[in-house]
Amino acid sequence: MRSTLSTSAFRQAARPRRLPSQYSRFASSNAETAQKKTQDALGSAQKTAEKLWESSKKFLGPLGERAGSMLGSYRQPVMYNLSVARELLKQVYVAERLQPPTDLAVVRSAYSTLWSRASSQAYWRGILSSGEWVKVAIYGVEAYGIFKIGEIVGRRSIVGYNLH
Repeated sequence: MRSTLSTSAFRQAARPRRLPSQYSRFASSNAETAQKKTQDALGSAQKTAEKLWESSKKFLGPLGERAGSMLGSYRQPVMYNLSVARELLKQVYVAERLQPPTDLAVVRSAYSTLWSRASSQAYWRGILSSGEWVKVAIYGVEAYGIFKIGEIVGRRSIVGYNLH
């Protein structure tokens, strides 16, 4: 009995140990396909980033080369993040069924509706009586704030223009 026990203990000790990654997994096809899809998406994003980089260099010429040299070692992560954002925006665009107006008549009708409401006193009375004026005022403040932020960015200064 002793020899059997010591033989099995010896075999177990002499058996090579497997790493956790070497264990066989059951029902791992979903994880493997997800990993493969992730790798494919990563490769696609990197290829797209390189294509974008090359086209921007062609389009911008020496200025594009200079911008690329200014990025230095940050070029690859920046290009990767831009391509990931582009792919995400594509997915949102498709999922939300977004599309630009297909006809000029659609744009005209939208602006004519806005103009007719803004110039109608009955519309403004209705807003005041229903309490919708608060919502319209908030939208107005938002639009004004976005306009002011645009001015600040355009001037590259919070107050006034840099005249020097």
